[in-house]
Amino acid sequence: MSKREMSKVKQSQVPLATLIGRELRNEKVENPFVKYGQAGLAKKGEDYFLIKTDCHRVPGDPSTAFSVFAVFDGHNGISAAIYAKENLLNNVLSAIPQDISRDAWLQALPRALVVGFVKTDTEFQKKGETSGTTVTFVLVDGWTVTVASVGDSRCILDTQGGVVSLLTVDHRLEENVEERERVTASGGEVGRLNVFGGNAVGPLRCWPGGLCLSRSIGDTDVGEYIVPIPHVKQVKVSWFHYFVLCLVTHMSTFSSKMQFSQNVLLLFPQLSNAGGRLIIASDGIWDTISNETAAMSCRGLPAELAAKLVVKEALRSRGLKDDTTCLVVDIIPSDHPVLPPTPRKKHNMLTALLFRKKSENSTNKATSKLSAVGVVEELFEEGSAMLIERLGKDFPFDKNSEIFRCAICQVDQPPGNGLSVNSGPFFSPASKPWEGPFLCTNCRKKKDAMEGKRPSSHTVTAQ
Repeated sequence: MSKREMSKVKQSQVPLATLIGRELRNEKVENPFVKYGQAGLAKKGEDYFLIKTDCHRVPGDPSTAFSVFAVFDGHNGISAAIYAKENLLNNVLSAIPQDISRDAWLQALPRALVVGFVKTDTEFQKKGETSGTTVTFVLVDGWTVTVASVGDSRCILDTQGGVVSLLTVDHRLEENVEERERVTASGGEVGRLNVFGGNAVGPLRCWPGGLCLSRSIGDTDVGEYIVPIPHVKQVKVSWFHYFVLCLVTHMSTFSSKMQFSQNVLLLFPQLSNAGGRLIIASDGIWDTISNETAAMSCRGLPAELAAKLVVKEALRSRGLKDDTTCLVVDIIPSDHPVLPPTPRKKHNMLTALLFRKKSENSTNKATSKLSAVGVVEELFEEGSAMLIERLGKDFPFDKNSEIFRCAICQVDQPPGNGLSVNSGPFFSPASKPWEGPFLCTNCRKKKDAMEGKRPSSHTVTAQ
C-alpha cells in the first residue's frame, strides 16, 4: 500500500464514540409506552395530584405527545395545592418559545419550569391566602424525564439495572444545611419551637410562620425567602443497557452491521428489557419507608397495583400518620406490556463501570450525551435559588422592540416600567445591576424579596 493510500485510510478512521452516535441517530427508536397507577389515603385531606397524558408540544399533533404527573402536598389549608394543580402546567408551557424543535423544547424546559413555579406563586400570593404546598412535577417526553420540585415530596427512578435514583432534593430545614444558610442570609430566622419552660422541641422551622420547609408555593405568612424556585433534574432512561460493552467485547465476532443487529439481542437479552419506573409520592410515604424499600416493594408488578403496594408498605411500617399519595409511572419499551422484575444490584466492577455516578463538577454538565452509557443519563441538574442563575443571561427577547415581555409573568410592557437586561439605570437597590432577562416592576420586587434585598411585608408571628 502506497503512502498516499495509507494517508487516506488514516483520514477515514472515525472515533468509536462518533460511530456509536451515528448508529443511534440513524436507528429509529420508538417512543415507549407510559403506564401509570395511583393510590393514596387521606389523614388531613390536603394532598392532591395531577395526571395528564394527552399533552402536546404542538397543539393538535399527537406525534408530539408528552405526559405530566404531579403531587401537591398542601399545608395550612388546601388552597395553594388546588391553585398549583390548576395553573402550574399552563404557566410552564407559556414560558416555552413556540415553533421550536423537540430537542430545543426539552432544553427550554428547565428554565420554563422555574418561570412557571415563580409565576404560580406570585399569582397565588395575590389572593391573600396563607396556605402553601410542596410540588413534585414530572414531565415524561419519550425516554426523557424532567422533574421539578419544591418541598419534601419526592420522585425516584427505579431502572432495570437495579439502580434507584433520587430525582429530587428535599427542602427541609432540618436536613438541608445550604437551605438553612440561605434562609438566614435572606432575613429569616431558623429555630425549633419553644414551649413553656424554654425547651426547644420538634424540627427546625423558619420564623415567622414556623414552616419546616425552605421552598414551597404559597405560604404568604412566612416570608418570601421561602422561595418557589424549584430544583430541576432532567434525565434520559437508556434503551441500550449494554450497547458499548457489546461493541467492545464482541466487535470482532461481527462480520457486518446486519450480523451485529441480528446478534446483539441474543448476546445481551437485557437490552430489550430497558425502561424505568418512577415513584412520585408525598412525604407521608417517604417519612415511613426508604427509596429502596419503596422500589423493591412493587418490582415486577403493574403500575396500578404497584402504587397500592407502596402505600400499603408505608402503612404497615408506621400506620396512617399523614396524607399518603403515590403515583407510579412505568416507561416501557413498545414491545413490552409491563416492566419485568428487576434484578438485585450486584456490586462488581462491571456494575461500577456501567452505573457510575456522574461527577458533580460543572464541566461535566456540558459533556456530550455519548459520554454517559448506562441505565440513566443525566442531561441537566440545577437547584440554585437565585433567579439570575436559573434564568440566565441568554433569555430570549427582542432588544429592538419598544415593548418587552416580563420573563416571569409573561406580560408585555415598556422597558422603563421594569428591570431590563443590559440596562444600566435599572437595577435593584443594594444589589449589582441585573444581568438577566427583562422583569416587570412586580416581578423585580418578588426577585428582590426572595434574595433578601428588601424586607418581607409579611409579619405574621408563629402560632
